[in-house]
Parts: sequence; C-alpha cells; structure tokens
Amino acid sequence: MVKNPGFDNEKYLKEQTAAILERVELFNNKLYLEFGGKLLFDYHAARVLPGYDPNVKMRLLQKLKEKAEILLCIYAKDIERKKLRADFGITYDVDALKLIDDVRSWGLEILGVVITRFDDQPAAKIFKNKLERRGIKVYTHSYTKGYPTDIDLIISDEGCGANQYIPTQRPLVIVTGPGPGSGKLATCLSQMYHDYKKGIRSGYAKFETFPIWNYPLKHPVNVAYEAATADIGDFNLVDPFHLETYNKTSVNYNRDVEVFPVLERILERLTGAESVYKSPTDMGVNRASSGIVDDKVVREAAKQEVIRRYFRYSCEYAMGFVEKDTVQRAELLMKELNLRPEDRNVVEPARQAAEDAKKKKKGHKGIFCGAALELHDGSIITGSNSSLMHAASSLVIKTIKKLAAIPDKTHLLSPAIIESIGNLKEDILQSASVSLDLEETLISLSISATTNPTVQSAVVELKELRGCEVHMTHIPTPGDEVGLKKLGVNLTSEPNFSTKNLFTV
Repeated sequence: MVKNPGFDNEKYLKEQTAAILERVELFNNKLYLEFGGKLLFDYHAARVLPGYDPNVKMRLLQKLKEKAEILLCIYAKDIERKKLRADFGITYDVDALKLIDDVRSWGLEILGVVITRFDDQPAAKIFKNKLERRGIKVYTHSYTKGYPTDIDLIISDEGCGANQYIPTQRPLVIVTGPGPGSGKLATCLSQMYHDYKKGIRSGYAKFETFPIWNYPLKHPVNVAYEAATADIGDFNLVDPFHLETYNKTSVNYNRDVEVFPVLERILERLTGAESVYKSPTDMGVNRASSGIVDDKVVREAAKQEVIRRYFRYSCEYAMGFVEKDTVQRAELLMKELNLRPEDRNVVEPARQAAEDAKKKKKGHKGIFCGAALELHDGSIITGSNSSLMHAASSLVIKTIKKLAAIPDKTHLLSPAIIESIGNLKEDILQSASVSLDLEETLISLSISATTNPTVQSAVVELKELRGCEVHMTHIPTPGDEVGLKKLGVNLTSEPNFSTKNLFTV
C-alpha cells in the first residue's frame, strides 16, 4: 500500500482508454498502436508516480480485449548478444517468453512474435524454432531497405513490402516489445504498407507514458525519464514541430523528434494524403498527466529515482556494462535538480553501518559491507556482514524481527543450522565463502518456520518489505541480488565489490 499516492489509476484508465478509442475511429477502425515502455511490470513508472499500478496497461487492454490484438517484436541482435532486462536480470528473449505467459495469465493472447532485422542469426533461429514448436506464430522481418532517407525505396515491395505480412482481424493492433529498438515502428509501417495495397486505410499512433508531454521540460518526472534512458543517450526537448504549428510548448524526446520528418513523409506516401500529424506530440496517445493527483509527491519520487539511476549506472560502469559518459549524464541530471547521493535516506545509514562493523573488528583485514532499509513508516534499520551472514541477510533478519516485535537477541536461525549450512558449502560444495547470502537465508527461514512459530511470525512480515528502499555499500552478490529482487525492494548500492575475488557465485 502506497503511503502517499500521487497517481490515480482509475482517472488515468478512463482518459487513456477514451483517447485510444478516439484515435482508432480517426483511422477508420484500423490502428497500429506502438507501445513504448513496458507492457507489464512497469516499475519505473510505479517508482516515479507513487500509486501507479505497474500493470495498469494490461488492465487497459482487458477493457479493450474485444477490439485489440497484440504483436510482440524482438530485435534479432538483442537475442544474439543476450541483452539483459536489468530489473528482472533476464535476457530479452527470456523476457519475451515471460511476457507471453504473463499476457495469457491476464486472459489475453499474443497474435504472434516478430523477429525484426532478422538475418539468419543462429541464436535468433533457435529462438524462432523454440516458439514455433510451442505453437506460437513467428514472423521474420529483415532490415528495411532505404531507411531512413530513400522514401521511394522504403515505400516499395523491396522496402516495407519485403517483410512478411501478419493478418489481423481487430480494429486495434498493439505492437510491443521487451525494450527500445525492438523494431516496433518498422513493424507498424510494414503492416500499413501491405494494408494499403489491400485497400485497408490503417493508421499509426504511439502509446507513451514518459516524457509527459504537457509537463515542463525540467519537471523531475521528465528528468527521471532522461535518467532512465541515459545509457542509450535519450534526452528530452521541446517539440519544435508542435511549437511552430500550434504555438504551444510540449515535451518529447530526441529520437521521436529526429525521426518525425522522415516518418511524416513515409506516412504521407503510404496514405497518399497529407498527414493528420503535425508533430511527434500529435502522434502520441499520452494521458499520464490526467492521473497525477499530487504533484509534490510525484516530484519527490522522481528525484529519488534520478538518484537511484545514478547509483545503478555507477555500478554498471564498475562491472563493465556501460561507459563513463552514462554515469556522467546521470550526474548532470542530479545537478540539474540540486541532488546529492546522500539525499537518498538510506545511503548514510548504510555507510555508517559499514564503519561501525569495521570499528568492532579493528585489525580485521576483511571487507566490511553495510546495508540500510527504510520502512514505509520512515524508520531505518541497518545491518552488516559477518563470518556467518552477508549484510543483506543480516538486514532482512533484523527488519522482520522489528516488524514482528521479536527481541533482537532471539535467534531466527539457530547457530547449529547456520553452522551446518556453512559446513555443506565449505566441505561438500567447495565454496570459497561460507556465510549465508540472502537467497540461502530466505530458504533457511522458510524451513525453520515449519517447526518454529516465532520464525513463522517473522517470515509473514517479509511481504511488508515490498516497495521499501534499500542501500548497500557494496555491489550485492548474485544470491543477495536475487533475494532482494524477489522481496520487491528498491535497491541501490555503491560501486564497490564485496570481495577481491574476480569470480563470485
């Protein structure tokens, strides 16, 4: 439960649904709607807009299920290079499989999967085979010849026409994908090309949540979007086409503005008529601002997201995933909002926990890790690592003890259990570290809860950690990270490693 909601899902659903249906009617009941952002589990939006339902888009599609079909696009090269979706720690191809399952769980079906810019990449072919052998329709689209400059070639049988046509039946076709660059726009254009050859006057529009076009350019919620896309170099700007046409300021992002003149010419060539869109803003269907009910709450939440992104990119730089300029972009965005890393409430307590642990073990040469968690009531709990447990494990155990009103001296895991697990790891599994990571700790707690009512009362409190803020002074190990993600906390960490070993498990 969000303590101070800044967003009303019902108001947003009503406005956004009406806007989509209005756009479908504009194009004679055949619209390809490109879905920007995540179709499900949009945790960025939930963090920036407190109260936002991460699955509100699926609720919207349920309202439109009799009118809508869903196409899922994935870029062949993203499959080949095993690109990761950071919030789940899974590759884009696995995310596509998960998305199909998730959509089905909402009572909807995926019409088909489109592998875009397909060039017989081995991993993409395996992915295609896997889907087809499970009864999923798969279509392959190659690079569009002539894009983006040669309009004559793009709008020809060699360009858009070379791509496989996907038969659709309903007025609204949702075109989505696991991330940016999935080929959603190209798929929409290819479909429209084939439609027009068949005499179907279909149209295109884009569903976006961020940036919020009718909010100021430097509003924290829009700055948070820039921070979220700093790794791909996106930035917001005033839509020059909208300003020139309507003398009104609206906010869009660079890629949509850059591609608009080309896209406008393509759409005009496709339809044989002047485009109904005079700006990238016109092209979008975005009523996110209608759901914002407390601007102050949203501003503060967005600022916190900018800080989170800074920490995340700093860690990704240390691990080799991003370049230094990504971190520098995040730093600049923090400066624009007059933010410091310490403005995140859990940062300094985590650092202090590490310092306190170091003082207690003066002379010990190990690495001391601190962790802090802020509960929904604003209270902060800290933990640190030891020879028995990782800092994340210590933190979670201390937190659920507090929530369950269990005395601090009471052991939730008996020393005998911890010692037994340590012996297993060291003597049998030949592990370099015997202390319990969070995933191991959670499993141990669940087993102990079957025979110990006190542990059971603490385990029940784990659900209260969802949405809490956590900071660690070191990059979490895989077992800690998996455990924290399953608990649903908002995690940040310093770009420090918890061990001098290069290989960790």
